[in-house]
Order: sequence, then structure tokens, then C-alpha cells
Amino acid sequence: MSTPPAQPGPGELDRGPLTHIDDHGRARMVDVMGKALTRRVALARCAVVTGADAAKVLAEAPDGLNVVEGARFAGIQAAKQTSSLIPLCHPIHLDAVRVEVTVDAHRIEISAVTEIVERTGVEMEALTACAVAALTLVAALIDVDPEVSVEELTLWHKSGGRSGNWERHGSEGRLTRTLAPTGAPTGESGTGRPAGATEVSDGPDRRHV
Repeated sequence: MSTPPAQPGPGELDRGPLTHIDDHGRARMVDVMGKALTRRVALARCAVVTGADAAKVLAEAPDGLNVVEGARFAGIQAAKQTSSLIPLCHPIHLDAVRVEVTVDAHRIEISAVTEIVERTGVEMEALTACAVAALTLVAALIDVDPEVSVEELTLWHKSGGRSGNWERHGSEGRLTRTLAPTGAPTGESGTGRPAGATEVSDGPDRRHV
């Protein structure tokens, strides 16, 4: 008796062959014309890790120079330029990009949320926003700490499209984040969260991204 093929486990997607490679092994941009327009959301995160006291170094920046805000702006701009940086990504017009930066002594947490109503997802846009925001912070810190590094660049959530919703597992101890549609009301009666929000649960604490 033959053994049935293994089924995808939690957090896994049942993907076929690489979609960016055609039958002849050549790179291609995926044809999305047959897909429906749906609301797509992606959440990505990364961290900048340094031996220096990041909060102290950034606080001592010259007057008028806000390095953290500069990193946020860089991340937002990068998300909008993803198809120019990664050749096989579709050129799209994002409906919303949010980049958050949290500075601790030796670790800077970065998260990015991208949203659109489209035929293709926005996972790469969220990842690109995190990566460029992180590199902007590295540029500010590298003279103080040449060993500063970008770590854990990871997709944490995606929703919309044929494959539906997906969340990364094994995230115990991290914050729960709530992804609210742009322009959503700021609360539902008795819930304390935005109306229509998609909740990404990964810890006991809760806040909105």
C-alpha cells in the first residue's frame, strides 16, 4: 500500500514549482491577469542588533536630525520602489504603508505593514520596507559599531488572494499586532480594537500597527 503524500503543517503553504521559473527554466514575471482583485495585507519584521547603546547614539545625533524618522521614511519609500529593486515583482500602487521603529539599548525592532487591493500580494513590499529602514539605521550606527547587523528579516502575516491567510508560528513572547484597514473606525463596541481589523496574534500584549 502506497503512503499518501505528507500534508502541509501549521504555517506551511502547499506550493507547487517555483512560480517565477517557466517550463524551460527561464525567469518570468507571474501572469496575474486571471486573478481576482482582493484586499492584500502583509506584515514583516526585522531587527538591527548592535553592541553600542543604540538609544544613546541616536539621541546624540546633530540637532534637527531624527535618524529614526529618517529610517521610517526610507522604509516607506523603499516599499513603493520594490519592483525597481527586485526585477520579478509587479509594479503596483500601494494603498497603505506603515513602518514602525522601536529602539532598545542594543536592539532596534522594525515592523512594516503593506496594504493594497490588487491581483498580487504585497509581501515583498513589506520585507523591502523593513530591510531598507534597517540599513538606514545601520548607516547611522556603523561608525560606532562596525559589527552592527540586520537580523530576522521575516514575513509574519499575509492575507488575501487564492492562498488565503497565513501566519508565522512559533512566535511566543512577541507582541500581538492588529492590522487595521486604512481609514477604519478606531473602535468596535466592547472590543477595544479597530473595526474590520485583521488581528495577528503572537503574544499577550496588544497594540495597533
